[in-house]
Amino acid sequence: MSAKFSIEKGPFEPTWESLARYRCPDWFKDAKLGIWSHWGPQSVPMYGDWYTRHMYMEGHPQYLHHWRVYGHPSKVGYKDIVKRWGAEQFNPEELMDLYARAGAKYFVAQATHHDNFDNWDSKYQSWNSVRVGPKKDIVGLWRDAAKTFNLPFGVTEHLERTFRWGSFCKGSDQAGPYAGVPYDGSDPAYVDLYLDNAKAYEWFKQEVIKRKGALESGKPWWSETDPDCIGIRRSVQKTFPSPEWWKQRWYDRVKDVLDKYEPELLYSDSSLPFEDYGLNIVAHLYNSSVRRNGENMGVYNMKTREEKVYSIGVLDLERTMQQEIFPHPWQTDTSVGDWFYNVRDVYKTAREVIELLVDIASKNGNLLLNFPQKPDGSLDDECLHILSGMENWIEVNGEGVYATRPWRIAGEGADATSDDRVREDALSARAWSPRDFRFTEKDGTVYAFQLGRPDDGKVLIKSFSPNNDIQVREVGLLGFDGSLKFQQDGEGLRIQLPLDEVRTFVHCFRIVLG
Repeated sequence: MSAKFSIEKGPFEPTWESLARYRCPDWFKDAKLGIWSHWGPQSVPMYGDWYTRHMYMEGHPQYLHHWRVYGHPSKVGYKDIVKRWGAEQFNPEELMDLYARAGAKYFVAQATHHDNFDNWDSKYQSWNSVRVGPKKDIVGLWRDAAKTFNLPFGVTEHLERTFRWGSFCKGSDQAGPYAGVPYDGSDPAYVDLYLDNAKAYEWFKQEVIKRKGALESGKPWWSETDPDCIGIRRSVQKTFPSPEWWKQRWYDRVKDVLDKYEPELLYSDSSLPFEDYGLNIVAHLYNSSVRRNGENMGVYNMKTREEKVYSIGVLDLERTMQQEIFPHPWQTDTSVGDWFYNVRDVYKTAREVIELLVDIASKNGNLLLNFPQKPDGSLDDECLHILSGMENWIEVNGEGVYATRPWRIAGEGADATSDDRVREDALSARAWSPRDFRFTEKDGTVYAFQLGRPDDGKVLIKSFSPNNDIQVREVGLLGFDGSLKFQQDGEGLRIQLPLDEVRTFVHCFRIVLG
């Protein structure tokens, strides 16, 4: 088949050379914090991410949960989970108010995940939230709420891997009472949801077995615990070619959501999908933004290490941060818990979220944060508590976050790792000391976030030594009226912290240079 593209005319052509003229808009660089609703039918079992795939993996915890709660996947499959999604308590305006008060400067809604289900009145997918399940236009409702609170709106798509990712529903149990009985994904009546990908499943399975011999070793070929199997699966997934008709389907569906809801941000859970198809989508996003705004306000997020790709948009790192200041704007996406609601979750604290935020902002990045919604659309008490803690902190310290840029260095203190990127779990495991700081800068003022509180109130910031050609004119503490006593000497900047006046964790010094 020949690809069919019809994109908005404008200054950007669907080529690497033309899109390389992209410049990230100021609204994104100023925002620093976005909230993401990573929500869909996979929240129904309240048992975590990737449920659509794992429920068809014999012996997997989510497979066992599904069998015991809903029935065996040969009889009760993902199609039945989708129909149970009600979103009965979904109140986007109420949630958006919480997010805005907690400091969000943009909002992003999941449009479609790997499960092949669309959260809008999709022109190209009958399995969507308007026709099945909630019978609500989830993306449209989110968009309207974001507009009410004047937050730039974005959408995420996760379809690039769907054709091969979802093929596990074509399998069957190898043992037990249902051995050899095909899972419901083989039923041709539901091909629009499950896709015609049985050959992909068999190819994928045999390729892993050939490379590992997983079945002969007594381990399932899809093992989640065997590092060799995990590595082989990832390698095989990258080599499996998606058919042209699926690439066209990806393009049509993504363009449909762009045209219907006119988001300023589009996130792909991958590197740029499918070459020409992806280039056309990015050009369409940017040209549509130019038509609406007179200039490009669009942001395209993708995941890759190749400069060729992130030069046409904004690099996204999942649950990972840059180690040092990155020369281009970038984004970390993460969640306070699992991606989809999980009753087994242990959430991040508000303090841990703020530590991530200031670390990321100091290195020229943004934090895009998910709060897992229950299947009815509400947030649990723990998530509400985190949001409240964020709101209290932002009210005092937001000045040092928003519209800032990196200073000379990101911070000082012990390094979390020698790698160029840091996993968030490595950062959150740190026992911060009073020697650990992160810096941002705005209009000749440097903001120094101290990650550990000194018991005696004595602060030393070595980076502000006069030997570094830095002269400090005034020092203040955000949330505290008046100036602080300070002194510069050969070791750095010494400040007396009024401990009784520190109202938040991760306090912030306002340092005016002169």
